[in-house]
Amino acid sequence: MAGEPQDDCLFCKIVAGTIPATIVRETETTVAFRDINPQAPTHVLVIPKAHHRDAAALAAAAPELAADVLRETQAVADDEKLESYRTVFNTGTGAGQTVWHAHAHVLGGRGLEWPPG
Repeated sequence: MAGEPQDDCLFCKIVAGTIPATIVRETETTVAFRDINPQAPTHVLVIPKAHHRDAAALAAAAPELAADVLRETQAVADDEKLESYRTVFNTGTGAGQTVWHAHAHVLGGRGLEWPPG
């Protein structure tokens, strides 16, 4: 069920504290932690504490929670003293989503030209 913790979800386990993470921010509704495979000098994931499969499901089921996640991306950027940064939501396997819990990547600390790669 959307919003309920999932036993097989890595990010639900981070929220529960059963898997360690380097947490940089936490609110009532979100957790932000450093990516274990950073793609930029700053690479932080911001997740809702409630389980939603991907960004589209999160936005449809809980738009206020989606807004909390976006607000936290700015807070992370401020804390990390990023003048500019990229926020990325991968939705679906073809886009590179590997953990089925909605999450925003906050990337910064180097040039991030578009298109990536």
